[in-house]
Amino acid sequence: MASEEVPAKRQKSAKDVPYHLIYWPSLPGRGEHIRLVLEEAGAEYTDTAHIKDGVNEVLAHINGEAPDDGINTPFFAPPILQHGDLVINQTPNILQYLGTRLGLVPDAESDPDGVYRVNGLALTALDGLSNEPHDCHHPIASGLYYEDQKPESKRRSEDYVKVRLPKFLGYFERVLNSKASGDGPWLYGGRLTYADIVLFQCLDGVKYMFSKAMAKLESEGEHPKVFALYDAVKERPRIKAYLESPRRQKYGLGIYRHYDELDIEL
Repeated sequence: MASEEVPAKRQKSAKDVPYHLIYWPSLPGRGEHIRLVLEEAGAEYTDTAHIKDGVNEVLAHINGEAPDDGINTPFFAPPILQHGDLVINQTPNILQYLGTRLGLVPDAESDPDGVYRVNGLALTALDGLSNEPHDCHHPIASGLYYEDQKPESKRRSEDYVKVRLPKFLGYFERVLNSKASGDGPWLYGGRLTYADIVLFQCLDGVKYMFSKAMAKLESEGEHPKVFALYDAVKERPRIKAYLESPRRQKYGLGIYRHYDELDIEL
């Protein structure tokens, strides 16, 4: 039996209640990594992006209007996850929490340090394939409009596509070729973890933003295992159903943006 067919045990506690994602509506954004993890696990959750006036809950948190309950700290920005009496933010923090509870990290008994290896892979994907693409269209200041920094954006995008993007794809290809990857298409231990889901979403966004470069790399057989992982995650039954549903929000003016002038060819 393949190791991916034996999921890690889910943690059970008094907090076996639905999860509540607090994030902006209209765009996938950083909250999409969390949604995909919840969808893959078949977890019950609510999402302010799909609740009428849900944005008011987001604003209450970032404007300091949410009640100070004496337990949870105020938050700088979403995504925010509420689960029972726990309220946390920061995408990697939430992902590690969910991964541990939902069986998307190695089993703690057989591989107690595996969770940290998985987290490292997720952090690298978020750094190089999410944060850096965002800075391609906002290289000077996030408070300025894209139109205020177009020349700098073009220069930054050229460097990213020609230098940084191949480095990160090459790194994950190296991971997938390593002994630690194990059997199958996954990054670590021969089984699906939340790092694979994070990498999928990052690749999906980069495919949208830099479609020409990514299409060329894939068609020329560059980084074949990276693209195979992308396809494998996309075909997971629950994720496939989610991606085909209206709950999957379209890209727009978020982290991943498509501007013809920034869609650099290799």
